[in-house]
Amino acid sequence: MFWSCRQSIFDEMKKRFSQIENASEEPRVLCIVQDTTNAKTVNERLTLNLPASTTLSKLFEDVAHKASYVNGTFDLAWGKTGDMGSLDPSSEMSLTESGFEPGKRNFLQLTDKDGEQPRIASDESGTAGSSGLDDSSQERFIGPLPRDCTVGCSSDYSSPSYSYSSILNKSDTGYVGLVNQAMTCYLNSLLQTLFMTPEFRNALYNWEFEESEEDPVTSIPYQLQRLFLLLQTSKKRAIETTDVTRSFGWDSSEAWQQHDVQELCRVMFDALEQKWKQTEQADLINQLYQGKLKDYVRCLECGYESWRIDTYLDIPLVIRPFGASQAYGSVEEALQAFVQPETLDGANQYFCERCKKKCDARKGLRFLHFPYLLTLQLKRFDFDYTTMHRIKLNDRMSFPEELDMGPFIDVEDEKSPQTESCTDSGAENEGSCHSDQMSNDFSADDGVDEGICLDSASSTERVLKPKSSLTFELFSVMVHSGSAAGGHYYACIKSFSDGQWYSFNDQHVSKITQEDIRKTYGGSSGSRGYYSSAFASSTNAYMLIYRLKDPSRNAKYLDCDDFPEHIKHLVQREKESEEQEKRQREIERNTCKIKLFCMHPVKMMAMMENKLEVHKDKTLREATEMAYKLMELDGVVPLDCCRLVKYDEFHEYLERSYEGEDDTPMGLLLGGVKSSYMFDLLLETRRAEQVFQPYKPGEVMVKVHVVDLKTDTIAPPVSIRAYLNQSITEFKQLIAQATELSAETMRVVLERCYNDLRLLYVPNKTLKAEGFFRSNKVFVESSESPDHQVTFTDSLLWKLLDRHGNTIRLFVSLPVQSPGTNRTICQKVGGDTEECSEGSKGNRNSVEAILEESTEKLKNLSLQQQQGSSTSDSQKSSDTSDFEHIESPSPSQEPDSSSVSAVVAVDNRELENRIRVASGGSDGGAYSDPETQFPGEERSDSEVNNDRSTSSVDSDILSSSHSSDTLCNADSGPIQLANGLDSHSITSSRRSKANEGKKETWDTAEEDSGTDSEYDENGKSKAESYYLYFRAEPYAQEDGSGEGGQKCVLVHVDKRITLSAFKQNLEPFVGVTSTQFKVFRVYANNQEFESVRLNETLSSFSDDNKITIRLGRALKKGEYRVKVYQLLVNDAEPCKFLIDTVFAKGMTVKQSKEELMPQLKDQCKLDLNIDKFRLRKKTWKNPGTVFLDYHVYEEDINISSNWEVFLEVLDGPEKMKSMSQLAVLTRRWTPAQMKLEPFQEVVLESSSVEELKEKLSEISGIPLENLEFAKGRGTFPCDISVLEIHQDLDWNPKVSTLNVWPLYICDDGAVVFYRDSTEEPMEQSEDERNELMKKESSRLLKTGHRVSYSPRKEKALKIYLDGGPVKDPGQD
Repeated sequence: MFWSCRQSIFDEMKKRFSQIENASEEPRVLCIVQDTTNAKTVNERLTLNLPASTTLSKLFEDVAHKASYVNGTFDLAWGKTGDMGSLDPSSEMSLTESGFEPGKRNFLQLTDKDGEQPRIASDESGTAGSSGLDDSSQERFIGPLPRDCTVGCSSDYSSPSYSYSSILNKSDTGYVGLVNQAMTCYLNSLLQTLFMTPEFRNALYNWEFEESEEDPVTSIPYQLQRLFLLLQTSKKRAIETTDVTRSFGWDSSEAWQQHDVQELCRVMFDALEQKWKQTEQADLINQLYQGKLKDYVRCLECGYESWRIDTYLDIPLVIRPFGASQAYGSVEEALQAFVQPETLDGANQYFCERCKKKCDARKGLRFLHFPYLLTLQLKRFDFDYTTMHRIKLNDRMSFPEELDMGPFIDVEDEKSPQTESCTDSGAENEGSCHSDQMSNDFSADDGVDEGICLDSASSTERVLKPKSSLTFELFSVMVHSGSAAGGHYYACIKSFSDGQWYSFNDQHVSKITQEDIRKTYGGSSGSRGYYSSAFASSTNAYMLIYRLKDPSRNAKYLDCDDFPEHIKHLVQREKESEEQEKRQREIERNTCKIKLFCMHPVKMMAMMENKLEVHKDKTLREATEMAYKLMELDGVVPLDCCRLVKYDEFHEYLERSYEGEDDTPMGLLLGGVKSSYMFDLLLETRRAEQVFQPYKPGEVMVKVHVVDLKTDTIAPPVSIRAYLNQSITEFKQLIAQATELSAETMRVVLERCYNDLRLLYVPNKTLKAEGFFRSNKVFVESSESPDHQVTFTDSLLWKLLDRHGNTIRLFVSLPVQSPGTNRTICQKVGGDTEECSEGSKGNRNSVEAILEESTEKLKNLSLQQQQGSSTSDSQKSSDTSDFEHIESPSPSQEPDSSSVSAVVAVDNRELENRIRVASGGSDGGAYSDPETQFPGEERSDSEVNNDRSTSSVDSDILSSSHSSDTLCNADSGPIQLANGLDSHSITSSRRSKANEGKKETWDTAEEDSGTDSEYDENGKSKAESYYLYFRAEPYAQEDGSGEGGQKCVLVHVDKRITLSAFKQNLEPFVGVTSTQFKVFRVYANNQEFESVRLNETLSSFSDDNKITIRLGRALKKGEYRVKVYQLLVNDAEPCKFLIDTVFAKGMTVKQSKEELMPQLKDQCKLDLNIDKFRLRKKTWKNPGTVFLDYHVYEEDINISSNWEVFLEVLDGPEKMKSMSQLAVLTRRWTPAQMKLEPFQEVVLESSSVEELKEKLSEISGIPLENLEFAKGRGTFPCDISVLEIHQDLDWNPKVSTLNVWPLYICDDGAVVFYRDSTEEPMEQSEDERNELMKKESSRLLKTGHRVSYSPRKEKALKIYLDGGPVKDPGQD
């Protein structure tokens, strides 16, 4: 028997293991499902790994479970073949039988069913996902919103970002949340607390809004009323608070300002009181929240008492007494300390009016009346005077659920010899009165329950008689999580309906327990002394609201049936508004939004773009009519000459047309309603005599450009459609039909990508094999020319296409004034202004005539050049001087080319001379020397773009800047330079070039611009050996900016041309040589930057870029533009811009100083001695290396374009003589006076710390053993508050040299602070310290330095009763 049982068990186990083994061996199907039903899920993927035997019906169940949808409310379709039908949700076929492939990824799309979006599972079951779960596991949530879907967080909150879909369904708790606009969590917490206060909510409902008296948008009570109604009746999960904040007069920026919730409560109550004046609710706030207390001082000798009565809306409770290390442990303890009297004795004695002398007295507060709703503010935010920072106290403070306030009514010690209250003339508020007067005042107030009764029967005795119980019940805890710099507010509120506690955390509402309330006490385990709160939890209670337990006054929430009539009407309006919003949302959910393009036949622009929004049930015909109106074609093209086609804008590809589908719904044509589509729509137009061409799926679009070698032109494209499996021969036949060209002599060139040309010459090769894609561009040429016999890359066709691919279009703005400016001429004539004007007009006319004649001559020279070098077809050029000849391609043609170049050079010299003559002659005219500056030249780039520039003169062009005598002394004697060369050897080449009479084109002074040997005298690369296209024509600007003398030309140019050659081609249009004008590139924001690298090409430019030409001498080779700033170490603004100038490679510092002196005198009114100022390196605002007079630029000093240097005026002779020396800027800190002395420079012979301390001791008189120093931080002048410098800097570092950590002083200009270690900081009172803090804050803010102890300036919290703030008209 035993063995038979054992055998049966073994057989059963074997059978089960076999089943498991078979299941494990069964292939599995990986399904990846994309939910396309709404914008939130379109980018998410559901992944299921199912056994291959799984049925389709089971697949639908698994997808529904994973997507949280109700099964049967959605469809599944294949993701890769969208045209196939949907899967059958009731089929019992296995996945493999249905076409799924095991071991591979099977893509599916979850789509709408019958045009309706899937229903969320929670819509059907009410509490789906939470049924059967304990509240503590599903609904409990407290604290800031989690970043992932955790306990207490529904699936709608998988992301902390707010989305519209997350507020559609009401919370399972039955309460509605509030949407956080940005940083309005503090507002949401207070609004939810007021909403959950029955007395406040009911009183607000009883108030009736009169629309005739006030605008509903600016009415705060009305907007609060609407908000409360929505919180009570809405079916949404959360609602917006924008209407409420708009009634406050807040704009969108207020949503980004976080404020204190207690401050908001006070400001909101003030605003409500103002709005409720002359209504039944005028005294509502006082009735609910206002209490009264007595502030008294009692003489301990005669019993005379002076007092005043104050009102309060909340009681501020100190967490930790000032100077104490221990916090109060509970609210009761803090309340006891609040009413604890203080004895005034010693120096603080009180002057008694009755005793007529100073006496010991007792000062304190005594509660007279507690409000119905008691608000306690826990003062967790404090200011630490040690660190000068605002801090948050996270100490533990417990609070009871029921608080008995009876013991806090009167804690006065009655042992004084006399208790009579006497009048004090200094009393405030309600004035001073005896106790009987106070009693009479309160007995007359029947509207409130004082909580205590003062019997006035005896003037010498006061008896306390409680009128009712003073037990208060906690119902709201407003919690702050974070630090003093910022954080998050939320509210824990108890419902008076069911006694359940809820967490209202913005849009999330969940149930919580008493344990969660206790977690808001704050604090941490263990004791850490004074800084214990720094290690405690940052989430703790900040405001507590209690309600008096009085059955006669405790109200219940009004039900909808008990609403006043005006509230019922408002509910109906809000319900209709919500229904309208729901219908609109339904329309939006069923609206297809897709990009629409159209080539407008009248508005000549590349392509018009718009967005077509069409309901999914609208037909194609209706959608076409909508697109027709959207693109404003009415009256331009008949409607029947328009159609919508499927279009790929990125590839410019027409995918397909919709023949015979005019009545098909757009939802079917577009594949459903989606957040985004992988294609676009094109509204195609035709002429009346044309017929639309059908576009079939699978076709590719080809733009065919016909090339004519005889005229060197490329025709606009003709669009044809082909198939990828077509051969090249068939493709040529197709092109021949469309272009009427011969297919036998046809050459077809495919441009696969930018400037990638491929000749299609294999007849049987398919288009797909040749690299055709959706949209393609080809060039075709068919002629009998011998160019067919030439290799493709050497053919004229290739050269023309290469030119076409590299040609860009530029808009060039020429100078306003012609070269023959009249300013100098008028100065010389000194006669009548009218006569000058006429003369200048004649000059301008003559200059224009010369330019016209010169342009024609240049064209003729180009034609001669073309004819003289036309022995090869590869050198063919345009007959309109469209090409620039850089250099002859073959050695045999060099004589011809050089002779032509010589003629061009002679012609250019002739042009220059004639311009000089036309402008007033060579003797005294403005253009007598190419090196001479133009009187009417434009501003420099630094003046156009640099706000700091104060120079009004174009200092790029100096009257003698870098002319042939730039580097010579006045006596023309040689200057011995550091590199062993004299000044004559440096300038001789310049002098010879200047006197050769040839046009000069110099390279820029960039380090990477090449050497002299790489370029010829015209700045052109010797390696270039082909023609570069250039063609210019006049252009009139549409915006009218070209008026008033401004001339523009439209330039078509090969972008491989160098800037130097480009400028030379512009010479006839500008009217001066290329060395006498500058090229500025204009960017999208209208900023202009000068292009100075003459050997760089225009490859960085693109079509329709703008260029501005400005008159003025351009930089020569080896020259650099330099900005000079004055260094003023002891000024509030130590960096002041002076001038722009030009330094040259090989120039010494002394020579640059000599050139600077006259410029500084003329432009900046600085008359300097060459030995009384220095130049030094400038890095941002920091002064650096001091440049010595013998230093040579580019050899001893690295120099770059747009360089910046400091000019520093010296008090005495230069102390820096060698590069081994170190110049340090030192500043003394005097703690006894709390001030910093001015800067003094110290020059060290080495990097020794001892030498630095000796120098500092020498200039300050501080004994060496008492001297301490520290390196400054940040940018110059390393400003720091005098309140921080004593302890914040790293004083007296333990190092022996300056060039090691933590100093790293390796260059001139470092800032060092020093002090006397025996000098103690000045003792200050709190008022003096606060005053100094304000001064320091103001000083550091003016200098632009950070004030570390000053918190971020907060915008004042205001609620505007007139709808918004009134801006100061004088304010920007």
